[in-house]
Amino acid sequence: MLLKQAFSAPHISLRRSCAAWLLCAVFCGTEVCTAQKKPAPKTEPDVLVLVNGDTLHGKFVRSVSNKVTFHTDALGNITVPWKKIRELHTVGSYAVLKSKTEMHSKMRQGAVPAGTLDMTNQTITLQPPQAPAVPPIPVKQAQYVVSSATLAREATRRTGVFSGWSGAATAGATMVAATQKQYTFSGGISLVRAEPSVTWLARRNRTAVNFSASFGKITQPAYLDTTTNTMVPAQVTKTAIYHADAERDQYFSTRFFALVQTAFDHNFSQNLDLQQIYGGGIGWTAIKTPSQEADLKATTQYAKQVFLSGAPGSNQNLVGSTFSANYTLNLPLLSYSQSLAFIPAYNNPHAYSLSEVNTLAFPAYKNLSFSIGTQDSYLNNPPVSLPPTQRNSFQFTMGITFAIKPRY
Repeated sequence: MLLKQAFSAPHISLRRSCAAWLLCAVFCGTEVCTAQKKPAPKTEPDVLVLVNGDTLHGKFVRSVSNKVTFHTDALGNITVPWKKIRELHTVGSYAVLKSKTEMHSKMRQGAVPAGTLDMTNQTITLQPPQAPAVPPIPVKQAQYVVSSATLAREATRRTGVFSGWSGAATAGATMVAATQKQYTFSGGISLVRAEPSVTWLARRNRTAVNFSASFGKITQPAYLDTTTNTMVPAQVTKTAIYHADAERDQYFSTRFFALVQTAFDHNFSQNLDLQQIYGGGIGWTAIKTPSQEADLKATTQYAKQVFLSGAPGSNQNLVGSTFSANYTLNLPLLSYSQSLAFIPAYNNPHAYSLSEVNTLAFPAYKNLSFSIGTQDSYLNNPPVSLPPTQRNSFQFTMGITFAIKPRY
């Protein structure tokens, strides 16, 4: 009995010790988990006081061209002019830019005043962390006020090859099955990537890629002409128009930029198998607002024209230019774009061409829009062929457009 008790006592003590350690581990683990699940403490909201005394609590987003954007949970984003604001107090750090050209690189980033923002009497005061306050800035001189984090990201970000693209993709089709069989397809995609992507910083560069296609076919089946008792062979009428171009713009000021471009065209209706263009030049942004932009461009280029049929020597190597104008307008209920181009050849004055493209889109649902467009091209020097080739080619299209949003 004594021997049994001697061996049993340590065993009981060991079990009690293990149970104690287990309870301690469970208790401590529960405390750790509880601590991890605790939500992060909420920061104090920004405060905006209007001249009529109304006070809003939320988040100051930005100020562009003397218009302040403020976010509240109840109202969402609201836009208020500075002149209607009595006071503004923020918790986060914000930077004030007096113009787009104030900062072009990371080296200039430290020269931009930044800190917590207070606005009273139409004057902005910034308090940098662990530094003296910045001299007061009148709101009329503060063209852009943005968060310091956003400024650092947009001023120094370099997007990858497949990032930052925005644009639209359009498609439309027609099919007829009757005495004649007919189908037509038209579509295109336009992509643009600009750095930086925001309007409150001076643009450094822009890349654009475009592709459009229109293909149609009408088939008249073979039939027996009973009046002459002869078989009429089947007839096929085809249309095929393809266009692709790419352009790279490098800005050396807010309005002027250098560019290189290339373009490829195929137009079965104009007897044009392939036209290739490679060139470079300069451009000027004549109009630049949040809703519209107009660019004028001039290039010097090499062009090669290859035709489907014609007399020997019809294919040409040309030295010329492209004088073009591009205009875009974006409104809440519609968007419009127009492109005009005149392409002369200096070593053959008769080998010139013109083109015009118009697109009008109406928002329908989320990223989808209903679009209509026209494309008119004129080629002055198609070779003589049968049937006779028309110099002008015009097409009208309707379709559905899908807006492509940039991703980073």
